[in-house]
Amino acid sequence: MKRLLLMRHAKSSWDDSNLPDHERPLKKKGKKDAERMGKLLKSKDFEPDLIISSTALRAKQTAEIVAESCKCKKEIIFLDSLYMAEPSDILHAIEKNAKDKKTIMVIGHNPGLEAFLQIANGKVETLPTASIAYLTTSVDSWSKLEKGENIKLKKLWRPKDLD
Repeated sequence: MKRLLLMRHAKSSWDDSNLPDHERPLKKKGKKDAERMGKLLKSKDFEPDLIISSTALRAKQTAEIVAESCKCKKEIIFLDSLYMAEPSDILHAIEKNAKDKKTIMVIGHNPGLEAFLQIANGKVETLPTASIAYLTTSVDSWSKLEKGENIKLKKLWRPKDLD
């Protein structure tokens, strides 16, 4: 059984309207939520073996904070293709990079993450900022993962649910 953690980046700042979208940093609340979600993963023993993240600053910061707070000493791969990715881009990133890892985390953006989750789950779920969807798959290799097949949503954690 393999585990897939889909996480939407934490809350970003809109304070500087001159910044390109790709360069927007996390807000203070976003940093706090990312840390809380990382600690949640640690408490559930769900530390990812690999984190694959968008190259957008808010996603990179989220990945780094989550990795630090869940004590994940594993590799983080940053991919331009995950910035505003479609479900097929997310699937490709998983298949190409996850190799033999058991638990992987993908950190990205909406609407692509919600669309991927909908395809996998068969129903609409919202992924507010810093939310994590925990999915499992019975495939023995990530390369055998097919869009919407062999993937089951087990749990959805939203920061507001932790209060």
